[in-house]
Amino acid sequence: MADLLLVRHGETEWSRSGRHTGWTDVPLTEHGRDEARRLTALIGSLRIGAAYVSPLERARETAELAGLYDARVDADLREWDYGGYEGVTTAEIQRGRPGWFLFDDGVTPGPPEHPGETPEEVGERADRVLARALGAGADEDVALVAHGHFLRVLTARYLGLAPSAGALFRLTTGTLGRLGTEHGRPVIAAWNVSPGP
Repeated sequence: MADLLLVRHGETEWSRSGRHTGWTDVPLTEHGRDEARRLTALIGSLRIGAAYVSPLERARETAELAGLYDARVDADLREWDYGGYEGVTTAEIQRGRPGWFLFDDGVTPGPPEHPGETPEEVGERADRVLARALGAGADEDVALVAHGHFLRVLTARYLGLAPSAGALFRLTTGTLGRLGTEHGRPVIAAWNVSPGP
């Protein structure tokens, strides 16, 4: 079976400040563009048979700057819908909800156009992405360019864990993860790989 390459988009102003950035289409910072460009050599050294990208601009620009020009947009790769917590930091949320933790507690409802998602709903989207990606090319790797929290949930689901187990897999902006197999079992083969400065 081919490996899955997970690429988290480069830095944005909101990711730098810790604001929950779900459906708000915040652009990459110049540093975020540099992070994406640095992935080019790493990605270029791999045999990628298919690439998929979130519809949000920060992910699409990362894909292009990293050399994944033919990535197909997949709406299921969008970031967690944070509902009423969109644009809010964890510290701000915890002032009103002490001990709040996204992967355990979910979000508060937002407006009708983005009401928020439970960890299980994000897990269902991740399962759909995995089904498509794992069927895309048996002999070549498949790249997924998306967002931190979503890719963490996808990793948990790939490993057969509950969506909330995504809490265990911190993923830095502008880095690559690799999901593969060992003796026929799913494993994390690499995580937070960056070519460096």
